[in-house]
Amino acid sequence: MAVKERVGVVVSDKMEKTIVVAIENRAPHPKYKKVMVRTKRYKVHDEENRCKVGDRVRIQETRPLSRTKRWTVIEVLNAPSL
Repeated sequence: MAVKERVGVVVSDKMEKTIVVAIENRAPHPKYKKVMVRTKRYKVHDEENRCKVGDRVRIQETRPLSRTKRWTVIEVLNAPSL
């Protein structure tokens, strides 16, 4: 079975060992053909608390870690420069 991976942006890091990652999906409307942007938010396990708001991260699906947490951070792709 293939492992699910996604790339998204961290929108919250307020929790301990957990971040919230927003993933944008762009697709044309089936009838009107205008590009729609849908955003899905995932709770992601971040063991070392290394991710900050604005970071682009690669996440991977894993076993359930809590009621809402089923993803874990693989790598931080790039952090915003100040």
